[in-house]
Amino acid sequence: MKGERRRRKPGVMKMGWAAPCSFVKQRVCSNVWCKTFIIIRVTFVLVTERIQDGDSHVEVQKLESCSKYSSGGRYPNISLSAPLPGIPKPVFASVDGQEKYETKITTLENGLKVASQNKFGQFCTVGILVNSGSRHEAKYPSGIAHFIEKLAFSSTAQYGSKDEILLTLEQHGGICDCQTSRDTTMYAVSAEVKGLDTVVSLLSDAVLQPRLLDDEIEMTRMAVRFELEDLNMRPDPEPLLTEMIHAAAYRGNTVGLPRFCPVGNVDEIDKKVLHSYLRNYYCPERMVLAGVGIEHEQLVKCARKYLLDAKPVWGASAVANVDLSVAQYTGGIVKIEKDMSDVSLGPTPIPELTHIMIGLESCSFLEEDFIPFAVLNMMMGGGGSFSAGGPGKGMFTRLYLNVLNRHHWMYNATSYHHSYEDSGLLCIHASADPRQVREMVEIITREFIQMASNAGEMELERAKTQLKSMLMMNLESRPVIFEDVGRQVLSTGKRKLPHELCDLISNVTASDIKRVTTKMLRSKPAVAALGDLTELPSYEHIQAALSSKDGRLPRMYRLFR
Repeated sequence: MKGERRRRKPGVMKMGWAAPCSFVKQRVCSNVWCKTFIIIRVTFVLVTERIQDGDSHVEVQKLESCSKYSSGGRYPNISLSAPLPGIPKPVFASVDGQEKYETKITTLENGLKVASQNKFGQFCTVGILVNSGSRHEAKYPSGIAHFIEKLAFSSTAQYGSKDEILLTLEQHGGICDCQTSRDTTMYAVSAEVKGLDTVVSLLSDAVLQPRLLDDEIEMTRMAVRFELEDLNMRPDPEPLLTEMIHAAAYRGNTVGLPRFCPVGNVDEIDKKVLHSYLRNYYCPERMVLAGVGIEHEQLVKCARKYLLDAKPVWGASAVANVDLSVAQYTGGIVKIEKDMSDVSLGPTPIPELTHIMIGLESCSFLEEDFIPFAVLNMMMGGGGSFSAGGPGKGMFTRLYLNVLNRHHWMYNATSYHHSYEDSGLLCIHASADPRQVREMVEIITREFIQMASNAGEMELERAKTQLKSMLMMNLESRPVIFEDVGRQVLSTGKRKLPHELCDLISNVTASDIKRVTTKMLRSKPAVAALGDLTELPSYEHIQAALSSKDGRLPRMYRLFR
């Protein structure tokens, strides 16, 4: 019938003449069940074209699929542990443990440092690091660095909005980010190498020519409030505890000042306050333009073009009023009583926990003892009570072997090391049920005391190997190399290469670990406590435990229980 599609008979397949497969046999067996077996022989057609005397000749060869290496039939008699016959001997790249390219540093006439590390690839990471962070806010409302981080890459003199900046970077396959810490502010862009001129121009505009419109500042206030709420509600309390332990260790000075904007300061920070701060701290001599994956001469050329004579929108200050305070370690305790029973709801809620962090003063990253402290921190290790295990996961560190494996009720025990240009802090974070807080604190103080015991040869070598492995694996990433180059040049004016750091790690001995631990145990403890603190020992008892030989808390006798 016209307009209707002709129906095919069931069981019949229509084959075109150009089909690559040919059916050679079809057998139908009709018994209780009907089965159709189709044996297919696949013919491979190899077309080779030869050009001779200007004429093209096509030769067609049919190769049957009956090779002795095929999966059908019997298996070939070839050893899997020996090289295949007829294959040339492989040539492997030699590794000498040193970087192929050195870090080059140039200081411009205005004091700006330009540092670069070449790296093979068509993408680069370029950014500006500023010696400015929350530790420099002693004369200002705390939270300026937090605001600057949120306002970064907004509208500038050259770009009308953040969307314009993102669209410009998109043309070069680029992305941008800004991060602030207690001592550094970092603006970074990753993009194609051929877009370097645009990237440096954009960075100069974002750092020195931000508009800081009222609408943008109001949006930043909303973002900061939301982040503060999230900080207090998230199940992982580590960021909040880190803030608390710094406040306890360096009470009211430098790195002890709040990294996150306090709620009471959100409305106080405006364009005038921001310009006053930026005028003092955003000076060329406090900045480094760092790049990874580009030629040094090319980066210096762009720096001279866009950063040498650039005038900041807030104007230049005749005399910069910079806070040069040195970190003063005080020790102390910061406590927050909080109901943690409903922090993580759902089908598998996290049980109610009390979190304790105890820290002692270590050293700055400019001192020689920084490397032994890094090895000690790796030797302590730790983590959560649940881990997939396996090599490199720290399952043989002290906090796993002595704490988590022996005390099933401990939910977490992790060591952290924070180091700055003038001080440092080595601390242990532990979590457990509120009813076992006193026992948990005693376990942690005992671990601090046992740090001074002689480290075993195998334990020490494992920690050093793990530290070197972590260092080298992290430095395979271009953004990590960028941050390493920028931070080292900003703080010391030069850069230690990875193989130099590995040599320093290899030279650490058990006596070095014992020496730095003995020195650390002389300092007053810093304590941060979060959750139900009914069973928390007093600060004096924790201090007494860390001054004793065995790390035990003083015994308490109660008339009524």
